[in-house]
This record gives sequence, structure tokens and C-alpha cells, in this order.
Amino acid sequence: MKIEQLYTGCLAQGAYYIESEGEAAIIDPLRETEPYVEMAKDRKAKIKYIFETHFHADFVSGHLDLAKKTGAQIVYGPGAATEYEKYEAKDGEEFKLGKVTIRVLHTPGHTPESSTYLLLDEDGKEHAIFTGDTLFIGDVGRPDLAQKATGLTQEDLAGWLFDSLRDKIMTLPDDVIVYPAHGAGSACGKSMSKETWSTLGEQKRTNYALRADMTREEFIKEVTEGLLPPPEYFAKNAALNKQGYQSIDQVMKRGAVALTPEEFELVANAEGALLLDVRSKEEFVKGYIPNSIFIGLDGSFAPWVGALIPDLQQPILLITPEGSETEAVKRLARVGYDNSIGYLEGGFAAWKTAGKEVDSIATIGVGDLEKAYSANPSIPIIDVRKPSEFDSEHIDGAQNLALDYINKNMALIKPDEEYYLHCRSGYRSTIAASILQARGFDKLINVHGTLDEIVSSQIPTTDAVCTKSKVN
Repeated sequence: MKIEQLYTGCLAQGAYYIESEGEAAIIDPLRETEPYVEMAKDRKAKIKYIFETHFHADFVSGHLDLAKKTGAQIVYGPGAATEYEKYEAKDGEEFKLGKVTIRVLHTPGHTPESSTYLLLDEDGKEHAIFTGDTLFIGDVGRPDLAQKATGLTQEDLAGWLFDSLRDKIMTLPDDVIVYPAHGAGSACGKSMSKETWSTLGEQKRTNYALRADMTREEFIKEVTEGLLPPPEYFAKNAALNKQGYQSIDQVMKRGAVALTPEEFELVANAEGALLLDVRSKEEFVKGYIPNSIFIGLDGSFAPWVGALIPDLQQPILLITPEGSETEAVKRLARVGYDNSIGYLEGGFAAWKTAGKEVDSIATIGVGDLEKAYSANPSIPIIDVRKPSEFDSEHIDGAQNLALDYINKNMALIKPDEEYYLHCRSGYRSTIAASILQARGFDKLINVHGTLDEIVSSQIPTTDAVCTKSKVN
């Protein structure tokens, strides 16, 4: 028996490859099919099943393309209605894979169709559970994502989740390995661990949601507290996973069109395309194509694209580091942005060489921010981190406008005033600055530097407990 976790840090997502006696199963595959097809080919195995734990909201699954390429059967748990052919398993139904068995445990709560897959080894012993978004390491799936689609309340779904955990999962042996669909950084939970697997016994000891003395009412209260609105693309991705989508091969072919600077400019104007610059933040602020938006591949690229670009069908032209063109198109497709229509051949350097217009963003370090603050403590500072981060600690007098909602909160910023933008590292503030500057806000000063540098500087910060004045 072989189990391999294929973890993708950009999405904080875990897919799984299980194999026994030349038969393989994939659980919760990403959009691109090559890793799974090649893994099976290298091991001379045939992919027999594709198991989906639920309708994913934070990425487009690769189940349809993978099934077409391998002949594998798509399996969902009870209640999963789709517009394509699949097998809807019954609670407790078992599937043979070589000498091992995979048993379906219907565990509704995160969504109504959510199911956990229990792997029984060659001797019939419970070996591992693939929990999807039902149980994470240190957390459980948020129960509010399926409300609109079901007419249920988050309290209804939280109650189902309580029952699922107590009746189906916590009854299993403590040495069973827990393999979730996500880790820290995913918006599908509140406080997931950075660890990507654990044992059930360890989770019973450390996961707040699995406390033995926890009442149903306490559970519902705790799992529904502090939930931020889900990213807008979540519902759209869930719909694609239910209804189907175009082949990833077509998407990749359409996006892999190299354009000269002249062609790039013509296509941008003719198609009303969004110019998406995926270079590093350091490269972007020094010079970029006017009106382009920065979301760097070296950060949480796909989730930020999903949060900030409202239309999945938006035509997108890419400015990438040379050699990263295909990677950018693939990462866009992972979250349903299938309308990449080309990239700038030669990258930004080719644009400059062609004598085209360029723009830049005024960017300083923490030391310069400290000097500006010392000279004038009332300078307007915008902190674009999440509200929970801001509430934990922030610069005295700073205004919190979370990047997630910047498109909705733009009216709170005055175009004719100067603002200093910062986050935890400069990645999010650069995204925010690029969006605002494209909308005519041209008096922005972007701050690159870590939050630790800000806290250790002479800039006063406030946390939930006290004010720490560091100015003599």
C-alpha cells in the first residue's frame, strides 16, 4: 500500500494518491492532471477511482479531466447532485482498491454532501481517514459556506458537523492517521495548524472542536464565532465543480500565446483585458505597465486572484518572469479563471526596450516610515491586513482597510490625499497600491518591511491589551 500527499502551498491544499496492487485512487485532485497521471504511469498503476470529499469552493477540482484521461470513476458521497456522470455512494459503502478498502463515511456539516473516506489496510484495520474539510489539523470546516445553496443556517450545518464528528470520526481508533484537504492559510477554516497530517488521538487531545466534554451548543457557538465573509469566488468555484468546466488543456493552450509589446497593447485595448503582473513585489514597484495589477506568484497568488477579480470570465493578459508563463496560466485555472489570452513575450524588459510607457509605485522601508511618523505622528496610514491581524496589534492611528474588501471600501480613501500603505511583509500592500493607483490614487507610499520591523521600531503600536509607546 502506498499513500502520498500532494500538498500545494499556494492553496494550502492536500490531494492524495493511494495505491495497492497496481490500482490507484486520487482524492480531491487539483485542476491539472499531469501529476496524478505521471505518478500512476511511473508506478505502472491504473487510476481506478477519483474520490471527492465535497464540492470544493476554494479551487476547481481536476476530477472531470482526470476521469476523461484515465477512465477512472468519479465518486461523491450521499446527496451530491451534479450535471455530469458520477457515482453517488451510500453511507458505509466500500470500494476495493487492490488489497485495501475505502469506506465512505457521510459526514455532513461543512456542506451537506461532505464525506470522509476511511482507508482499511490489507488486514481490514482502520489505517487513515481523508477528511476533506470536515476535520482539519487543529480545526474543523467552517459551516457557513453552503448556506445560500441549501437554505440552511450556519447553526444548522454546525449542528450536523457536531454529530458527524462525534458519531462517525471520534469513534475510530486513536492511531488512525488524519489527512485533511487543507492546512494553515486556507479560508475554509479559522485556525488550522501548519501541520498537514496528524493522528486522531492527537486531535482529540489538542483540537478545540473535539473536546470530549463539549456540548452541542458550545460547539455551535465556537465554530460559528469570528467567521469572516467568504471570498466571493468560493460560490463560483463550487458551482463549476457541480456543473462542469472546459478542459484544462484548452485553457492552457489559449493562455500560452506569446505577444510582442505591440501585439500585447493591441490585444489589451481590443479585448478590455486585465493586465496582471505576477513578478515579485520588488520588481513591480520599480516599474510596471500603467494600469496593470500586481499579484505575485511568490505569495498566495490564487486566493488573492479569487478575492480581487470579480469576474471569472475576465480576459487576462499576463506579465510574468521569463519561464513562468505556463505556471501563471495554470494557477489562474486552479481557481476558475480560464480566460487567460496571452502573455508579454520577453516580460517587462521587452516592454521597456520597446520604449513603451511605464509607471512605478513610491516605496519605502520601515526606517523611512519611522522617520515620517516621528516628524508627523498624524500621517495617514492604511493597514491592509485582515481585521483579526489588525486587532492583534497595529500602528497607533492607522486605519484598517483589509485588502480582501478594498474594491468595496475605495470610497473611504480620498484621491487627493497622501497615504502610507503597509501589511505584514509588503506583498498585500503592493497589491493594494497597484489597484488603487490604477483607479487614479496617485499619492500613495507603499511600505516594504516586516511587521516585526515595525513593532521593533520607534513607531507606537497598539494591541488588544495595551498601548506600547516607543517614542521618548
